[in-house]
Amino acid sequence: MTSHVHDCTITNCSFNDHTECHAGAITVAGGENHAACATFIDTGVHGGLPKVVASIGACQRAECTHNDHLMCQAPSIRVGPGADNADCLTYEHRPA
Repeated sequence: MTSHVHDCTITNCSFNDHTECHAGAITVAGGENHAACATFIDTGVHGGLPKVVASIGACQRAECTHNDHLMCQAPSIRVGPGADNADCLTYEHRPA
């Protein structure tokens, strides 16, 4: 299964076009208790692939309930503002 970015509300990201992420794939990283979109870039230049909606290439948040061997198993994710400029809002911390 390939997870996709359902929508992204980070309008200053170079890969965002009308709430769709047009990066080929994103990486989810972040710190303790939150997951950040590590692909976020604010250069003022529009980038990405115009007919592609991003998938999740890798997820470094091994404690997320959707993570299986560093791959996201959620049907889709949402990216929006959080602890970092762009966070994975679908992130759910796995109970201990």
